[in-house]
Amino acid sequence: MAAALITGALVLAACGSSSSHAVAPTTARKLSTTAAPSTTRTTRASSTTSSTAPNAPSTATAPAPPPTATPPPPPASGTGSLAAVAGKTIVIDAGHNGGNAAHASEISRPIFIGTGYRACDTTGTETNGGYTEHEYTFDVAVRVQALLAAAGAHVVMTRTDDTGVGPCIDQRAAIGNQAHAIVGISIHADGGPASGRGFCVYMPALTPGYTDDIYAASHRLGVDLRDAYQSIAGIPPADYVCSAGLTEANNYGGLNLSNVPKVLFETANMRNATDASLLVLPSIRQRIAAGIAAGLARYLAG
Repeated sequence: MAAALITGALVLAACGSSSSHAVAPTTARKLSTTAAPSTTRTTRASSTTSSTAPNAPSTATAPAPPPTATPPPPPASGTGSLAAVAGKTIVIDAGHNGGNAAHASEISRPIFIGTGYRACDTTGTETNGGYTEHEYTFDVAVRVQALLAAAGAHVVMTRTDDTGVGPCIDQRAAIGNQAHAIVGISIHADGGPASGRGFCVYMPALTPGYTDDIYAASHRLGVDLRDAYQSIAGIPPADYVCSAGLTEANNYGGLNLSNVPKVLFETANMRNATDASLLVLPSIRQRIAAGIAAGLARYLAG
């Protein structure tokens, strides 16, 4: 997906095109947000309406994979124990939204995130076959919610359908903060170069007054997710960005404005033919969800 360039100590582009914005004077840490939902694409975002997700996983229809596509072998064991999530409040943020493209002016509204400005939200990327990121992230998020809820977790979703607009990145962070969640994850898929494949976990960089309260815990979360995901989902760490599947970023509002340990997870590269041929398969999306759930449980158990 396309990422907008942010002014600040560390600016990492996750994908796509970028745009710069002037940095506003430093404001009080993590201001509460009451702005109405809005939406557009070029950056990652976090969201607005807190609630539990629908019971049944969504099954997105998408173009069939190329006949040569071969799913990775099944993991040696399933998700492992999810016992550590029982009784915990976890926020799941499905990136983007299905109505964003029709509301460009709303989602392009600039939001100050401490290190610069980012658009309220974006439309996301898609595969060459037209399977959209917003559809994919919602499907995976609902599957993660089902796994965690079955293990006794209270799951807060930043959006509960794929037809709305936004919410804005500051609202997505506020949802987890207001729910007093113990951990959060923003689920995405990259729009990187067609020649590169794999996943990358974006952890918040140390930004005084914004991420100092979640920096260390978010890094532990990133490592736990990385380790569980690659063994269960069968998707390798990215070979075109990040280092061993991990990197820091200070240009994501959903991370900078969060009081909850959180990462933004690019689960694969939708512009790569091999990754794309896997993401359209419901069985692979279920394994992706299992890998995410296992990573969250590993973090909570630690």
